[in-house]
This record gives sequence, structure tokens and C-alpha cells, in this order.
Amino acid sequence: MRNILLVIVLALYSCQPNVNWPEQTTEAKPGARWWWMGSAVDESNLTKNMEAYADAGIGSLEITPIYGIQGNDSNEVDFLSERWMELYRHTVKEGERLGINIDLNTGTGWPFGGPDVDISDAASRLLVKEYKVSANEQVNLNIVPDEKKQQETSKLACLIACSNDGQTIDLTARVKEQTLNWNAPQGNWRLIALFEGNTFQKVKRAAPGGKGLVLNHFSKPSVTKYLSKFTNAFHDHNAPVPHNFFNDSYEVYKADWTPGLLQSFEDKYGYKIQDYLPLFLSQERNDTIARIISDYRELLSNLLLNNFTIPWTEWAHGLNSKTRNQAHGSPGNLIDIYAAVDIPECEGFGLSDFNIKGLRKDSMTRHNDSDLSMLKYASSAAHISGKKYTSSETFTWLTEHFRTSFSQCKPDLDLMFVSGVNHMNFHGTTYSPQEAAWPGWKFYASIDMSPTNSLWRDAKPFCDYISRVQSFLQMGKPDNDFLVYLPVYDLWHEQEGRLLMFDIHKMEDRAPEFIDVVHRISEEGYDMDYISDSFIRTTEVKNNLLVTSGGSSYKAIIIPSVDKMPADVLNKLLDLANKGAKIVFLDNYPSDVPGFAKLSERRKDFSASLSKLPKVNFENNTSSTLGKGQIITGTVENNVLHKTGVIAEEIKTVAKLNFIRRQNEEGFHYFISALKGEDTDMWINLTETVESVLFFNPLNGKIGNASIKNTDGKTKVRIQLKSGESVIMKTYNNKKISIDPWPYIQESGNPFILKNNWKLTFKESIPAIADTFLLPQLIPWTQLENEVAKENMGTAVYSTSFSVNKQNANEWLLDLGDVRETARVIINGQYVQTLWSVPYRLFIGDYLKNGLNSIDIEVTGLPANHISSLDKKGVEWRIFKEINFVDLNYKKTGYAHWETMPAGLNSQVKLIPLNLNN
Repeated sequence: MRNILLVIVLALYSCQPNVNWPEQTTEAKPGARWWWMGSAVDESNLTKNMEAYADAGIGSLEITPIYGIQGNDSNEVDFLSERWMELYRHTVKEGERLGINIDLNTGTGWPFGGPDVDISDAASRLLVKEYKVSANEQVNLNIVPDEKKQQETSKLACLIACSNDGQTIDLTARVKEQTLNWNAPQGNWRLIALFEGNTFQKVKRAAPGGKGLVLNHFSKPSVTKYLSKFTNAFHDHNAPVPHNFFNDSYEVYKADWTPGLLQSFEDKYGYKIQDYLPLFLSQERNDTIARIISDYRELLSNLLLNNFTIPWTEWAHGLNSKTRNQAHGSPGNLIDIYAAVDIPECEGFGLSDFNIKGLRKDSMTRHNDSDLSMLKYASSAAHISGKKYTSSETFTWLTEHFRTSFSQCKPDLDLMFVSGVNHMNFHGTTYSPQEAAWPGWKFYASIDMSPTNSLWRDAKPFCDYISRVQSFLQMGKPDNDFLVYLPVYDLWHEQEGRLLMFDIHKMEDRAPEFIDVVHRISEEGYDMDYISDSFIRTTEVKNNLLVTSGGSSYKAIIIPSVDKMPADVLNKLLDLANKGAKIVFLDNYPSDVPGFAKLSERRKDFSASLSKLPKVNFENNTSSTLGKGQIITGTVENNVLHKTGVIAEEIKTVAKLNFIRRQNEEGFHYFISALKGEDTDMWINLTETVESVLFFNPLNGKIGNASIKNTDGKTKVRIQLKSGESVIMKTYNNKKISIDPWPYIQESGNPFILKNNWKLTFKESIPAIADTFLLPQLIPWTQLENEVAKENMGTAVYSTSFSVNKQNANEWLLDLGDVRETARVIINGQYVQTLWSVPYRLFIGDYLKNGLNSIDIEVTGLPANHISSLDKKGVEWRIFKEINFVDLNYKKTGYAHWETMPAGLNSQVKLIPLNLNN
């Protein structure tokens, strides 16, 4: 009998799922952009820098060489030179030793370009010049652009004569040696010359050996030629290829043309721009003009995709590497451009304000232009195309340099996580030699995630948080509810001007209706991925679910209020419905096809498909059967999404928490963040009935069994989060998990204020402070009667003792209140935890003893006061060649005017007795 029981126990034990954190792989660790200023690096300092990064928990570094340091020319190394490749090989070797992957920008600074890009391969722009000619006039004209610099390099693309009655004559072949000889026929003529001109844009922030013209991304031969220098460099120097090649946001300005565009346009659309030049160039906008411009914009998008993005990725694959790319800031369809690379990368730019309780606000910030709707372009492309990772350029311009705390970073980091990012990259860190005087070498637009930042002392707990979250977000597969159609043809048709860039700073103006729909869907408790026309064309139906070519499945596709849609895409939607899919049209059906080419023919096909849709009143929510599927119509305001039968997440609708959900073999896992000003403590229904729910705390690694109730076929779970907190929730469909319960906090008595006999000493301080300070009450050290304390940076230790009877509560919570900025907590000589984000609270019951206890709180402040003091003293630390330094509005600035920022403990410290319950 005992043997039988033993077998049963062992069997039950063997059936217990793994309740540990997922493996902390190199990919799960945060990455960082790594600026090499002037590429003035050496082996010894490379190793020292990398060892510091590895100790902090960074798992990848992306080398981006930029401009150098004043007076350091002799140490600069030309990009891809023999010495540069030697240093690069050393870096990769050290990365292998330290567990750090090495990525490489496929260029220096940004965008791609350099000294080997001659004018014929450089970014091109359209130049226009017009001439007036009278009837029967013998014309002898010099056909050149007005700008002298353009005259030397541009080429004539076409010369078209247009009469008042709409007649056009192509005079291009008549131009010999830039001169037109022509006898004008009867009528008044407008001669329009198009020239293939040049932007003359140079690489921004270029490094030595990387200065030169920006590449023409629309020309495949030019791109191939550009990439060949990298192929040769790796081959000739026997160097390993990087883990990933990187491309920063496009940012090629005024590049609206490429040699051969007129022929490419005719080949694709079957008509010539030359025949419609007055309309194409018009400043006015009617339907015909908008359609021609739409075709032109679509062509630029296709050229960027097929002549740059895909060839670049194929080239990297040929070298056994991969690509990481920022598609935004380009004239391309963001979904298709992002999906064409291995790792799509989004970008945050500025600081979001979620009104989180206790989080300090800085007057020197800029609004974050990347909200959830913008961040989702990259993750959507990754999900629908089956890519494992979505990366991010994280923390660009949160606040002014030297003023950003980790606590300020966390909300925007969590926003990226709930938007689908699962491999964040710090923006950034700068290589700095050990011998450089503080603050070392710096890049202006950064949170300065480097060892010379005083907060680096506590960077590892910050990185550990990221690694824990990303280990879950890289596990399993995406489980978003809906696909949302990206109405790119409406944008191409409606927006003013000719060249349309999808710039993160302007998307709020470009697509306000689409952004509004995305946020409304999210507020309704659903998550979504965007889908483009090309991906709809390859989507299939399996078991009544929509399955994209990348293998991700969705419960319905939502077509927001769209006017223009290709006829074949509308027909594909009907086909998907007939096969069992749910198609949701919001506000209206599409009314017309986009573009100008073969308009009558395409409209006929479109009308045939449109006639198959049910006749409905969109003011009412309706669900109509079509084949095996459904056509659902109505408005988000009237909760039309409920017609899909998809259960909304009460995590959002009831608890008002932000989340992302993924599927795994045992159930689902969620990352949940309280990006709001209120605390949360409530029971909510899950969308699935489950046997167990576990919570994982990414701040400290603790795991516990959540309180759940299974009643009436529904599972309720209790969620308790303070404003600004986050948690990972994992559900188990069919397994009971037996581990310690999750600690739900209930105060069992009045807090004890630790207010007597505090003393303060400095563990680290620049300038040094050797004194011990007795504090009648807790204050930031910047309020001490010591002038040096107002300008120093470093770590101060706040120490005191207190008596407690442990049995008065079953747990004790230490609340540090307002901390500026990180705090290591030590109780009775034992390290407990490092706090770096609000709320600054932790359990300390296991570390207490009855009677007298000691507490030491090692608080590290920002470097802001010290850098301000250097400016006040006239210390020349701005030693950088190009941008030297600017504020978050890109204006030259100094920091001498900054007021002293509090550093240390900025409020009372409380010890709170608790009853932990489930």
C-alpha cells in the first residue's frame, strides 16, 4: 500500500508544471545602443565597458559609430578599416565570453550612406521647372534646373508640353545637350521639365570613415553596391558577422524620386505620370489628383520595400545574420516594411504621464509621441508574420540629460511591453574610456544608461526586472483578439502634399480616426494587431479563426471606417467570411477603390463584391450570416464588438489595467501594468475557466498562487496592485498548482513612523563628504547645512534602529515613501532588496527579530546636481565635436540655472503591520 501511495505521490509530483521563471536567456536581457564616438576605442577599455554592462545584466550591444571627441583625432579609427575591424573582432570575442550579443548598424550615424556613395547612388529628389511658350514660337531653351548646384548633377527625366486644351507632347527626346529646339504648334503651351535631382543630404552624426551622402533607398543597384563594402570588410578581415544588422529610423529628407521612377510607374499602373503632369504637380486637390498621388505614394512604398528592405534582409541572411529595423519615419506602408525584416523595432520619444501616485514629475520633459497605437505597428508586423521578437528604441528624450530616474522609465517601459515589445534596447550608452574625466563621453538624446551615471550602481535590479518580463513575453505565442485593417489607401488619398512620411511625431495628425478606433478597441477590453492589404491576401481560415501567413490566429478582423479599399481585398474578406471568419465593419462599408489606374475596371469588380454585403443601417449593430461566417456591422460606441462573441478582458474594462496576453502550452500568461493613478484591489472574471492562477513579481522574482473562485462556469481572480505596479499572471487550464499563496496586503494596525535617531553617512560621494550627520527628522541630503551636499552625486546611507514585536502581525511592510532615486534596503545586516520604482515598498518580516532591529537604506541620487555645479564653475565637459550638448528641444543649453534636485529620502519611512490573506 505504501508503495502504491508513493507511486501516486510521485505521479502527482511529476505532473506538476514548472512554476519557475522562464529561462533568462541572452535574448531575454535588455540590449543597448552603444555609441562609439569617433570609433576612438581600444581593447582594454572595450573590455572594461563590456564587463560593466554584463555585470548590470545587459545582453546585447548595438555598435553605432558617431562623431568624435574634440582634440582626440589621433585616436579615431575609420569605419571598416583594418584597425576598426580588429577592434570589432575583439568586441565580438569579448561578447562571447561575457554572454553579450553584438549587433551592428549597417553604417555610421543615420541614415545609411557614406564616402562610397557617389552622387548617382545618393538620395534623389524631384525638381520641377516650367516655361511658357506661345503659339508658333520657335523655341530655343536651356533645359536645366534653377539651382546651380543641381545643374551640375541632375538629369532630365522628362520634358512635357501641355496645352490649354489638355493636349500633351513629350519633348524629352528633342532635348540635346540640355537645349530644346522646338517650333510650338497652335495654342498656348506650358512646358514642364522634371529633373532627377539630389537631396545632397549627408549622413547625420557620421563617424570617421562614414561621412558622405545618404543612400538612395529606392534603387536596388545602389543598395546592392552599398552593402558590398560590408561583405568585403567581413570577408577581407576574416571577421564574424554581427548577431543582427541594424537600421535606424529612415529620416531621409525630401527623397521623393529615383532614377527610372517614371518607367517603374508606367510598368506598375499602365499609365504615364507624364500624361497628367499638371494634375500630379498641382497644389490643389480633387479626386483625380488624389488618386494619381495615391498611386505615386504606393509606388514609393513598394520601391522602399522591394529595393531596400527585402534586399537588405536577404543580404544579411546570406551572411548568416539577421536584420533589426525601424520602419517609421519612412514613406512606406509600415506594416509591410516592418514585416519584411527579422526584428521590427519601434521607438519611444518622450515621457508619458499616467498620473501614477508618488511618481515625481519633472518640468523638463517632452510629450511621448509614441502611444500604444504607434508602438503597435512593429509588434503587429512581428505577430502576423511569425517573428519572435519585437524590439524597441527605449527612453529617447524622457527628460533632460542627467535628470532621468529609473522610476520615471518604468511606466513607459511597461507601455512598450503591453504594446507587444519583448526585446527592449536602451537608448542608450556611450563607450567611454576609464581615463576620461567625469561625466565621460556622452550622447545627447539619451537616458545615459552608462557606468558613469550614478544610478548605474543599481542598474542590475532594473535590468533584472526587464529580463524577467521579457522571459515571459518571449515565451509562447501572441494571443491578440482581433486584426484591425490599416487604412493606408485612405491616408495616401487624403493627406496633403506629395511625399507622405509616416513620422511618429505626426501620426496624431495623419490618422486621428484610426488612432481613436485603436484606443476604443483597447478600452473595450480587447487587444489587436494591425494588418495590411498584402497580409489579408495571404490570410486563411482554420476552425473559424483567421490565420495569417505567419501562423498567428485571430477571432475576427475589424475594418474601421474606411473609404478606399482594393477590390481584390474586399473580395478576399468576403471569401474569408464564406469560409467561417467574422468580419466587422465599423461605421460604414468601403465605398470605392483607391488609385487612378484602370479605375473603371476595378470599380466594376469592387461593386460586384460590395453588392454581396448585407444591406444594413450602421446606426444599429447587426450580425448577418455569409456562408459559414458572419458580417458584423455597427459602431464601437454601441459595443458592436460584443457581436463577435469574443469575451472582453475585465482586466481592462473593470480594473482599468493595461495588459498583453500570450498563449502557452498550459494556458495563458499576461503582463499587467497599473498605468493609472488609482490603486486596484478587486475580483475580476477571466475569459477562460481555469484550475490555477499564479502571479509572478518581476521586481523581486517572487511567485505565488493567486486567490481564485470557480463559480457558474467562470473563474474569478483577485488582483491587487498599487498605482504604477506590474505583475505577470499565468493561468493553468487543467492543473492544480500547490505553492505558497500570493501575499494580498491588509493592514492590521497603525503604521510605525521610523523618525528617531537617524544618522546619515556617505558611502560614495563626488565631491567626497566624510562627515556623519545626525538627523532630527528625515530629509534629503541636499537639505543638509553642507554646501557640498547640494552639488554632490553618489550614495548616502540612512541608518537607524527600532524595536518590534514580530508576533503582532504575520508580515511587515516597509514603506520608504518618496525616494530620490534608488534604495538598497538592509535589515539587521542582511540585504533585502533594491527599490527603484514607485511604490517604494517591500516585505521585511523574514528579516526582523523580536526586540531591537537595525536598518540601513543606501540611497543613490541623480547626477543632475553635480553636472549643474560643473556648469556653474565653468568646467568644460562638453568636449564633443558635433552636437555639444543640446536640450530636449535640440537647443544649445547649459545646466547652471538648474535648481537643486532633492536627493535621498524625501518623506517619512513607515513600518506597517500586515495580515496577509488569500
